[in-house]
Amino acid sequence: MTSDLPNGPGTAPVAPRIASTRSHHGDDVIDEYAWLETKDDPAVTAYLEAENAWTERATAHLSGLRETLFGEIKGRTQETDLSVPVRKGAYWYYARTEAGKQYGIQCRRPVAAGETAPPTPAADGTAPADEEILLDGNELAAGHDFFALGTLDVSPDGRLLAYSTDYTGEERFTLQIKDLTTGEILPDRIEGAFYGSAWSVDGSQLFYLTVDDAWRPHRVWRHAVGSTGDDTLVLEEADERFWIGVELTRSQRFIQLDIHSKITSEVWLIPADEPTAAPTVVTPRVQGLEYSVEPQGDRLLILHNRDAADFTLAQAPVSDPADWQELIGHTQGVRLEGVDAFADQYVVSLRREGLTGLRLFPTAGEPTSKPRDITFPEPLYTVGLSGNPDYQTDQLRLTYTSMVTPDSVFDYVVATGELLLRKRKPVLPGPDGEPFDPARYEQHRVWATADDNTGVPISLVCKAGTPTDGSAPLVLYGYGSYESSMDPWFSIPRLSLLDRGVVFAVAHVRGGGELGRHWYDDGKLLAKRNTFTDFVACARHLAKSGWTSPDRIIARGGSAGGLLMGAVANIAPEAFAGIVAQVPFVDPLSSILDPSLPLTVTEWEEWGNPLESPEVYAYMKAYSPYENVADLDYPAILAVTSLNDTRVRYSEPAKWIAALRHTAPRGEYLLKTEMGAGHGGPSGRYDAWKEEAFVTAWILDRVGLAG
Repeated sequence: MTSDLPNGPGTAPVAPRIASTRSHHGDDVIDEYAWLETKDDPAVTAYLEAENAWTERATAHLSGLRETLFGEIKGRTQETDLSVPVRKGAYWYYARTEAGKQYGIQCRRPVAAGETAPPTPAADGTAPADEEILLDGNELAAGHDFFALGTLDVSPDGRLLAYSTDYTGEERFTLQIKDLTTGEILPDRIEGAFYGSAWSVDGSQLFYLTVDDAWRPHRVWRHAVGSTGDDTLVLEEADERFWIGVELTRSQRFIQLDIHSKITSEVWLIPADEPTAAPTVVTPRVQGLEYSVEPQGDRLLILHNRDAADFTLAQAPVSDPADWQELIGHTQGVRLEGVDAFADQYVVSLRREGLTGLRLFPTAGEPTSKPRDITFPEPLYTVGLSGNPDYQTDQLRLTYTSMVTPDSVFDYVVATGELLLRKRKPVLPGPDGEPFDPARYEQHRVWATADDNTGVPISLVCKAGTPTDGSAPLVLYGYGSYESSMDPWFSIPRLSLLDRGVVFAVAHVRGGGELGRHWYDDGKLLAKRNTFTDFVACARHLAKSGWTSPDRIIARGGSAGGLLMGAVANIAPEAFAGIVAQVPFVDPLSSILDPSLPLTVTEWEEWGNPLESPEVYAYMKAYSPYENVADLDYPAILAVTSLNDTRVRYSEPAKWIAALRHTAPRGEYLLKTEMGAGHGGPSGRYDAWKEEAFVTAWILDRVGLAG
């Protein structure tokens, strides 16, 4: 780290090196920064605060640019806004925001007589006169630095609201119940709840989840509303690889308990009108068999991967759920990702050639009724079902976006196939005063060639007319884990980069799910290195083809994408001008070796079990960013983390930055720790915009555009 900063001289913090030995499979590793893992140690707090002070000092020359960028994000955002109302029973439900307030306000209004279309919000986003406020996040957050909602669940009769709150970012919530007829908060109060809940049909019973010491949701409980006694344990999952989810099905026929590991599923059902009945299993778990269940009438729609890598759809009678009969056969390369059932149709969410899609199947006239694909004209886009709580419906709510099209809400008319645009996210004029125009930007799909000759897709968006002579700066984003796909999305903050001539690209590397199940399988476990080399291949292709140059590329990723950032820094530091790693998983071996840590055991099917396997241990050690820091000419690195992150410990980037400073002292490394937040960073929208402005300013500085 250079000692002369724009604001004057200074030196970066130096973390003490205290030897601590880790021994596995005959391998002794001395970890000099393991002491940073002790969160409650005052020395750790002091060190993190010193790093924050240094980061602020090292970026002080960007304070004006940060304010400018924050102003651009804020200025382009309609701060007082209202979502498209969603009908559930006798009410339209929606959320709205108000200028100057950090958090959303959850609301509803009655459905008027004869009203079939959602009420049109006022152009300025103000509240309708007959609204009822369910929860105001700003009131709940008052006096707290952090606030998050975990559950927001209205009972089927619309009378009660279950909601849960977190004030630390640790994702353990306090669950409460509000009587929506009186506005009273009931005395029912449950501490330590997790995300998710489900009501019985009559609203007398509330199902919820709790987690074990490793933050794994492992127990389902039933709470009798108004009860002061102990709640009833409904189901407990002892296998530490599995976690549980709970929901009331759209048909309101069942309380559904979904049990999953990374590669195995099991579903249990409870009649929603008999909530005290014992759950029954659909099909007992079989290692490697993944399935999900969607009730429709007297049958269950079952999406599964039995002899079908990209999944197939079956049906089974409710009376005999193990009797699976094929509805949609397996097609290699067409990944079936979900099914949503309604009274008169079901919709399959799928992925083909790297793009999302929806296919509607009318149930009248089965099996001869023909499916319909819901399509859009843009070459790159993301489409999905959203906000369809009613089982009886003749319209389907869709969300749509692309790299140049703001988030859009459509209603699809089942009878005619008509798409009704209900709302497109407003984008207000930028600093030049010109209205937002998608035609000012271009989106492209290009392909890089990986080391093993595999084609890797890249999505790009840039200002129209951007030169391809290597002069344009470029941000290359990547993730590549858990079969999560980085589908095209629109971003108001990104416009501040694009309008300054920066290209934004997404490398759809293996380990994600963009090209089907094989794309995921080829980037996990002992094939994980493909994720990293794919990303490097994308960076080199973009430079070779003139989109940018190595000294103009900034790599960016978070969480498991932060592992990607750390790995490519070691593999090809010369390919990047800078790296942004957010809540980065850069010390994976230390974490995965410790089963007492949150989520570790559930992760073994993603990364492997280095405790049991010497081969996995050696493989992970060979790519661990922290354990492979060397005396290299690293690009500038900005690591951003949160003290209360339960998914990726703050200590991972803290140790990584400390090791980089010691081993490769010529580089410029910054660590920024949110001292009161969790995995998602700051909780309020204005605070989140300021965080994004901070990162964007750092990126622009690295590519010479901070002036």
